[in-house]
Amino acid sequence: MSEKIALYGGTPAKTVPYGTGKRFGKEELANLEEALNQNTLFYWFGGMTKRFCAKFAEMYGSKHCVATSSGTASIHVALGALGVGPGDEVITSPITDMGSVIGILYQNAVPVFADLDPHTYNMDPDSIEAKITERTKAIVVVHLAGNAAEIDRIVEIAHRHGVPVVEDCAQSYCCKYKGKYVGTHGDIGCFSLNDFKHISAGDGGMILTDDEELYYKAMMFADKNFNRLGEEVVKNVPYLAPNYRMNELTAAVGLAQLDRVEEICAKRNAYGKRLNEGISGIAGLYPHRVLDGCDCSYWFTMIRIDEEKLGVSRSEFVKALKAEGIKASEGYIPSCVYQYDLFRNRRAYPGDTNYPFDGTHGNAIEYHDGDCPIAEEILATCVKIPVNEFFTEQDLLETVAAIRKVCAYYRK
Repeated sequence: MSEKIALYGGTPAKTVPYGTGKRFGKEELANLEEALNQNTLFYWFGGMTKRFCAKFAEMYGSKHCVATSSGTASIHVALGALGVGPGDEVITSPITDMGSVIGILYQNAVPVFADLDPHTYNMDPDSIEAKITERTKAIVVVHLAGNAAEIDRIVEIAHRHGVPVVEDCAQSYCCKYKGKYVGTHGDIGCFSLNDFKHISAGDGGMILTDDEELYYKAMMFADKNFNRLGEEVVKNVPYLAPNYRMNELTAAVGLAQLDRVEEICAKRNAYGKRLNEGISGIAGLYPHRVLDGCDCSYWFTMIRIDEEKLGVSRSEFVKALKAEGIKASEGYIPSCVYQYDLFRNRRAYPGDTNYPFDGTHGNAIEYHDGDCPIAEEILATCVKIPVNEFFTEQDLLETVAAIRKVCAYYRK
């Protein structure tokens, strides 16, 4: 007979609160003091941003790093460096943060959404290839939740069509695809330092590239298209660019955080891997799939459920997990990005305009339910489970026990 679940009066599986810890310490304070003692917080005059970029590039084995004000800014800068402009198409994921698409729209380009693998939740290379047209100017590959997309196939397809690849690694520090860090497979890798990532400086971002020309263009695009790389600053800007400069205080905190990132990701990898192994083999429940030969750094993990096989709705399943003391939630984002009002109504700007969706610079585009059916099914059936470097062995064992307990109860 199945054990009574906490939702209906049973004893909760989680007996202690989840482990917590401090993300910042004396190392960040020491760096901040050093930055303030420079008597300048401007990235070009101080030393913190330069040291931060050099350290991150060395860690990833990349030739160049450009610091920015956010992960969103990093993607925008990458697209600006690649020359994305009005009417161009940029292929990306329908399950992602708006930060992945804001830069596309700011360049007055058009996002095109590829469907996903049903269990890695990353972009399907075949769907990407089917979406490529003569107007495709870039592909923004999102490595969701610390899990690597099938990046070698995506890069092969993209380069065969003459299209550059931008990797959105905001949630994927120290995530490896076949032994090599994601962010170093495509033409440009983009990272985030906001408070909701493996490491944080409050905000901030980075770009990695081995292409010297892209490095120069990215440096300029992040700094109003001013050229500071010569003996004197050249302000005769060639075209519009934003101000996405990182300041020295952000770099100071980021520099200290880099010393922790590998340990943080290793702990998350071990926890997430054991969690998924612990809940495998349950009919109707599908753990987050990691590709063979890849290392996931688990910003979170998502499981999917088959309501018919488990005998419970996703809503009640999540309620039951919460009653057991598990931090579970339905889905990840409210809907696929193309189902947001901005895309449904084709309103990128205030006022009565459908630009850039109206075809002014090419074919008009509309977005509909069903554009990416697998992505929509993922969001309708997934349950998000947190992973954290501060979680303990007891947290792991109790989380696994709670999930198995709830599944057993409803499947009885």
